[in-house]
Amino acid sequence: MAPVSRSLLFVAISVYLVVIVVSAFKLLKLNLKHSEETKKLENKILETQLKLKEQELKYLKMQIHPHFLFNTLNTMYGFALKKADETPEMILKLSNLLDYLLYKIDKPFVLLKDDIDHIKDYIELEKMRFNDTLKIDFTTNTVSEDLKIAPMLLLPFVENSFKHGILKSGELKVKIYLHCEEKIIHFNIENTSSKTEIPSKGIGLINIKKRLDLLYRDNYKLKIENEDNIFKVDLRLNLN
Repeated sequence: MAPVSRSLLFVAISVYLVVIVVSAFKLLKLNLKHSEETKKLENKILETQLKLKEQELKYLKMQIHPHFLFNTLNTMYGFALKKADETPEMILKLSNLLDYLLYKIDKPFVLLKDDIDHIKDYIELEKMRFNDTLKIDFTTNTVSEDLKIAPMLLLPFVENSFKHGILKSGELKVKIYLHCEEKIIHFNIENTSSKTEIPSKGIGLINIKKRLDLLYRDNYKLKIENEDNIFKVDLRLNLN
């Protein structure tokens, strides 16, 4: 038989096959390297975005702190001037709220029942300030013991109802309803108001909307309306 080297066609095909195999191996290696670099770059971008979100959340919390404390301390100052017997109890409740603000608000999540307890403390402080001019109804239903929520998410709504609430016939009426269905929270609050007031533009509600967007994007529905001298907030939060 003639030597294989004399078959030019066979030699050409063999060379092409070797080139194709080596080239494919090189391309695969380059693709893998490029994929790794792309993944690292995506991870860095995600880390940067996460840090920016954390910084924005801290900034929003810093804005909430002075606003909330200013209103609470104002109330206690009025009681101190009157030398009222309720002042020690008021200081105790304020102490509980300060503990919440200073130590628990930096946590990503807190127990919902603890958050409710601090809302009750705030309401008690406001009851002392308004005396007989406040008519409030706070109802909670089926609150799970282990359900968690971002801190200071509901309290600004309550604070806003007192800050912008208007006395009608000598009374400020506030209704708060909180209901849980597994991991879905329905929070509803309404208070007497004025048509000329637009409390939805306040710094407290603007901040809380930003926090909801950062923490629960596409997992919440917030409806705010001011009709017939009643300001209403309806929040549905899906914790799943």
